[in-house]
Amino acid sequence: MSLRDHYDQHILPHLIDWVMRSPMATRERAELIPQAEGRVLEIGAGSGLNFPYYSGAISHLYALEPSGKLIAKAEPRAARTPFPVEFLNFTGEAIPLNDASIDMIVSTWVLCSIPDVEAALKEMRRVLKPGGALLFIEHGLAPTPALAAWQNRLSPLWSCCAGGCQLNRRPDRLIEAAGFTLEHLEQTYLDGPKLLTYHYKGLARRA
Repeated sequence: MSLRDHYDQHILPHLIDWVMRSPMATRERAELIPQAEGRVLEIGAGSGLNFPYYSGAISHLYALEPSGKLIAKAEPRAARTPFPVEFLNFTGEAIPLNDASIDMIVSTWVLCSIPDVEAALKEMRRVLKPGGALLFIEHGLAPTPALAAWQNRLSPLWSCCAGGCQLNRRPDRLIEAAGFTLEHLEQTYLDGPKLLTYHYKGLARRA
């Protein structure tokens, strides 16, 4: 096993779990996740940190996560939910669900790191029912030109250390380009280093 493979498989999952426990992330989860209802697909469920914030309006949660290490961390949290959680050990580019079978999709800090994010968003649109919603919070390109220039410069290096995470994506544009209609969008800096904390959050709907 190469050093890079060892890092990605045995170190990075623990780093992701630790970083995503930050007070900022916890606060944003508590605001966003309770809006989900029905049959829900969570993209990049990670270690299951969103699970406690889903409401009783969930009938079934599909937790898509390509990392087996993170699924293992998520399983104890899934066991404590009042609704069934079904883990899908797949990537966002190949969602193993039928067309128009999902009421809502949740994406929290995921679109930055999916290699073929355009393909993944098309897959999300495919599995959503007409009128179904994508709830999202994602970090991305800042509006300040000087800061955006640094994000563009540093993104390749950052990506190597952070599981493919890109600093300079525009999730709002990516979501619209995949055929969603943005119904609500907030853009703001959240707590932390400005290179990482310009956020896009809201709701997009499949027509």
